[in-house]
Amino acid sequence: MEIVQQILVLVHLVGFASLFGGFLVQMRTAHPEVNPAMLHGALTQLASGLVLVVLLEVGDEPVNHVKIGIKLLVTLAITVLVVKNRKFESIPRGLWALLGALTLLNAALAVLWK
Repeated sequence: MEIVQQILVLVHLVGFASLFGGFLVQMRTAHPEVNPAMLHGALTQLASGLVLVVLLEVGDEPVNHVKIGIKLLVTLAITVLVVKNRKFESIPRGLWALLGALTLLNAALAVLWK
């Protein structure tokens, strides 16, 4: 079961890399957009995160439900924003920055909140 959890953590990290990488490649673009890397990264993070929580709930260790709930809200916000704005040729620079900030916030919550 531990190897399954480790593989899921790897998949979750790949989702983060895709989402944040899709954000970063547009730093100098005049008209940022929601690119496929961002869409697939957000969906990968949501799906793998949910499966990881299920595995935690089944295990013996205590689960920090407050942390999980906040991370879920941030991930859902990212996913909804990405899915709703993927059809536009460009998105406002503020929305683009918000997507990057929420992505970093989600990673910070995972790493810094023990």
